Amino acid sequence: MKQISFCKFQGFGNDYLVLENADLPVDVEEFAKRICDRHFGVGADGISVLEPPSISKANYKCRIFNPDGSQATFSGNGTRAAVAYLYFKNYWQQPTLLLETLSGIKSFQILKQEGKTFWFKTILGKPSQMQKLNLDILGQPLKVNFIDVGNPVCVIFSERFDIPWKKIGEQIEYHPMFPSRTNVVFVKPVNENEIEIRIWERGVGETSSSGTCSIAAAVSYLNNNNRRGEIAVKAVGGTTIASWDDDDLMCITGKVDLVFCGVFFD
Repeated sequence: MKQISFCKFQGFGNDYLVLENADLPVDVEEFAKRICDRHFGVGADGISVLEPPSISKANYKCRIFNPDGSQATFSGNGTRAAVAYLYFKNYWQQPTLLLETLSGIKSFQILKQEGKTFWFKTILGKPSQMQKLNLDILGQPLKVNFIDVGNPVCVIFSERFDIPWKKIGEQIEYHPMFPSRTNVVFVKPVNENEIEIRIWERGVGETSSSGTCSIAAAVSYLNNNNRRGEIAVKAVGGTTIASWDDDDLMCITGKVDLVFCGVFFD
């Protein structure tokens, strides 16, 4: 029986298990299903696997796996948890870390640490594939904003959340237009500097927070209003500060908390 060490972190209720690749079984996808199970495993919204980088300019590499075993191209909270793990373990002590992901290298700047809480500013790069789509969902036409922020996200604006948004989110995730599936975020504007969101995450379902969905919502909102700047994005789990500047660079500022560390017997 193999003993696999891990640390569990949560960012606004979005929880990830951080592990080192050298400790894992060969079939990481099946392992992710077992350890993420909330009844028979540890329970998490995904696992963050750290390993040496394959790109010389990066300091570490991180792969993200969802509870259904699928691999995500990126996760704001998942990578933030991975970087916090490196600081917690004293593997890294510099103020900035470059992390290799499937969607490119991301820059993490540690802002402060208070006990087991770590605050980071993450530079995510530039958005792509920004377009407006018309989908047929549940027999009704639906207008969505599609954007790739390292992960594909469909953004839907609504004045209220008392709609079957989970059912709509699931339908969009598996829509034929998205062969690799997509994240879905529902956005309710509060004022010119604040929005509220509900999240349906690809491979996970309903989540309390998501860094990529937060930045996708913010960029779509700013773009629709012909603006650049900073937006407070309020999710069920907490508020993330998201920005999109004149150079097209996206940033998110948020925290992640260490919950506990342990050993999983596989």
